[in-house]
Amino acid sequence: MSASAKAAGAASNGPWTEARVAAIRDVTPTIREFTLAMDNIRACPPGSHLRVRVDLGDRQDHRSYSVVETDGAVLRIAVKLQPESRGGSAFMWGLAVGDTLAVDAPRCDFPLTYGAPHYLLLAGGVGITPMVAMARQLAARGAAPRMVYAARSSEEFAYRRELEDLLGERLALYPSDGETALDLAAEIDRLPPDGELYMCGPLGLMEAVRQAWEAAGRPRAKLRYETFGSSGSHRAEAFTVKVPRLGAEVVVRENESMLDALEAAGVEVVFECRRGECGLCAVDIVEAEGVVDHRDVFLSARQHRENRQMCACVSRVAGGCVTIDPAWRGDGAFAFGEGGAGLRETA
Repeated sequence: MSASAKAAGAASNGPWTEARVAAIRDVTPTIREFTLAMDNIRACPPGSHLRVRVDLGDRQDHRSYSVVETDGAVLRIAVKLQPESRGGSAFMWGLAVGDTLAVDAPRCDFPLTYGAPHYLLLAGGVGITPMVAMARQLAARGAAPRMVYAARSSEEFAYRRELEDLLGERLALYPSDGETALDLAAEIDRLPPDGELYMCGPLGLMEAVRQAWEAAGRPRAKLRYETFGSSGSHRAEAFTVKVPRLGAEVVVRENESMLDALEAAGVEVVFECRRGECGLCAVDIVEAEGVVDHRDVFLSARQHRENRQMCACVSRVAGGCVTIDPAWRGDGAFAFGEGGAGLRETA
């Protein structure tokens, strides 16, 4: 049994089931929507994601994709083709209509709270996928959310026509190549004090939102966010991980995670979310040569600066190697560091 299976809370969402690819369409040049036909599918709340089993050639793994919509017996997800993908997006983009997938039951870790006086939905790139469902649901309930949507170019606004029809002037689009830059402080200032902000997007944008929210003196409980762990401050490149306690030295390729490389080498690490959110996979840093590129949202900004721990599922090292001591000791023993890995913090 793996370390992850032994860890509390690391169980699977449920049994795998089969889904058939019923339709495929490109919603931008780099984002592809998949309509999946499934038996016994139930409508899932906005903010849900679907776990999909992917074939990476030398092994199987799973990836989680936000649910855009459930409609009758079908469910829609959208996947961005990532140049530095670990293989998940390439696998999904290689699918054809009629192919089958192993999927888990949809799960919601990014719930939308109803009844707030005001809502600001903020999306970056493919982070729009859960926001589409949120905007639909809020509009259906008579709310009037404002949405701010940032993308690399005007061609990369997925679901633009639908959002324009749904939100009208309450939709603000900010392409990176446009004339007007997104002013996060101004957007937060525009949101009434009792409003809530929901955000999904790359790590850099999310960190900027968190900083602007804190600088404005807003309560943490009214900021909800979800990120995807493929983004970081540095380009992904190969690096080396040393584990002196086990006499192991592992090379992490540019297209795989540190967690995957350690597992393949027989180094057990406790994990659950694989998105840098739960903190279970945090390992102690003994020494680092190069820059630790923290891509998680579990450890605080102070902990990132101190470089005492890193989340193995998403974080990397740029230009060198890192010596670590994993929390998993075997025989049911754990060694949690100062950062409290293994205990999920909630806003």
